[in-house]
Amino acid sequence: MKRASNQHTNRPSVSRVRGAVLAAGLGASVALGAGTAFASGTTDAAGTAPLSASTTADSVAQQASAQSKAAAAAKKIAAQKASDAKKKAEDKKKAAKKNAASWKTPVKKYTLSASYGTGGARWAAKHSGQDFAVPVGTPVTAAHTGTIVKAGPNGGGDGPAYGNAIVVKHANGKYSQYAHLSKINVNVGQKVKTGQKIALSGNTGNSSGPHLHFEIRTTPNYGSALNPAAFLRSVHVSI
Repeated sequence: MKRASNQHTNRPSVSRVRGAVLAAGLGASVALGAGTAFASGTTDAAGTAPLSASTTADSVAQQASAQSKAAAAAKKIAAQKASDAKKKAEDKKKAAKKNAASWKTPVKKYTLSASYGTGGARWAAKHSGQDFAVPVGTPVTAAHTGTIVKAGPNGGGDGPAYGNAIVVKHANGKYSQYAHLSKINVNVGQKVKTGQKIALSGNTGNSSGPHLHFEIRTTPNYGSALNPAAFLRSVHVSI
């Protein structure tokens, strides 16, 4: 009886073994659950870490800032183009005014009579200039700045049909001629300015009445005339 009692005392009880197994299992479950929870909190379904709210907000802000800068740059470029176009238009307008001021009609008050290219008994060929009908003694002025290259009777060397005449050379390579004058106020080699008085109108040479015969030429001599009305329009002078 004594031996049996000792054996019973040293053997662990069934209840103790069962409790230990349950405790170990519970601990493992808790540990496994925590690991699973930790893993699910740091990766998504694809196994990648999701962006935080602050990172997404920063990305949106950066995009908005870039778009704003691009819009501002485009607006600045458009404003510059508009400014350049306006300046170009103003410069063109100023140039037109300057050209208009640098060329003038040779007389102030007049009536247009015979025009360039018309026929008539008074001319060997077609009319080579534009006639301005004015009374004898009307001041005649230089149509543009230049140098006197012809001045005198006999058309200044172009023939008696022109009467007293003057030819002015201009910097653009053109020449202006003034004929049928009653008086010449300049000399060959003299420099004149736009609007400067150079003569008085008359009725000398082959003339049917008081007027100024005006030509634009490509050389100082007869036979190189251009349409003076068209030329004056090209330099913004209306007649």
